[in-house]
Amino acid sequence: MNLLLLKSINFNTLLIVIAVVAVISIVFAVLIVLVSKLCLVKTDERADAVASHLAGANCGGCGYAGCSDFAKALVEGKASLSCCGATSNEDKQEISAILGIPFDAEEKKLAVVRCAGGVNALDKFQYVGNEGCFAQSLLQGGSKVCSTACLGGGSCKAICTNHAISLKEGVAVVDRSICGSCGACVIACPKNLVELIPASAKVYVACATKCKGKDVMGACKVGCIGCGLCAKNCPNGAISMVDNIAVIDYSKCSGCKICVSKCPRKCIKEF
Repeated sequence: MNLLLLKSINFNTLLIVIAVVAVISIVFAVLIVLVSKLCLVKTDERADAVASHLAGANCGGCGYAGCSDFAKALVEGKASLSCCGATSNEDKQEISAILGIPFDAEEKKLAVVRCAGGVNALDKFQYVGNEGCFAQSLLQGGSKVCSTACLGGGSCKAICTNHAISLKEGVAVVDRSICGSCGACVIACPKNLVELIPASAKVYVACATKCKGKDVMGACKVGCIGCGLCAKNCPNGAISMVDNIAVIDYSKCSGCKICVSKCPRKCIKEF
């Protein structure tokens, strides 16, 4: 049976088929090599060196997908080192040397949530839906009467890689002792309530409303009513009233905390 099968095979035809397949394989292999060389994206070797000095948090606080993408953007001149709060000044100095750019040391900044509302801020409806502040904000701006109130959905908490944010009485609170300064929470907040302020700061304004006093009193028990007592009593002129809200100039603030005692709404918090 096997002898009959062997006799029926045309070995010349078989050899031709094998040769054709071999030639096609070689042609495709050559094409793959040529295409890979033509399509090769040249990378700047400095990107790896820069990435090695970044914090490695991959938090997205800089606006890029991760430290690797941020390093490439730095090398290409599309990003600034100041966008990364998690990297130390020492490492930033090394990166500046690699890129051949001037280095300016910056004071470390930590996150604060500019709202103390939570249970003290009135609700306009009971929210039922997808989790997260962004989802809630899509429905009439969120459940709070105050348009700039913390929605308590925990989007900032969910994105914090250091677990420095918790929810207390319906409002986000930052534990500055473990804050990584990355700024990811700043981007995550749809109400723009999270702000990075100097680590040396002793006080901050836990409110972001621009509404007038009467409107604030009808929406929140602890919102800034724009009375200006903090600004009037600040011995260093570090506080000014801008759009009905107190604004602190930390370059002038001495940390005396007189503003804390003078605020009738207790919306200026101390550390």
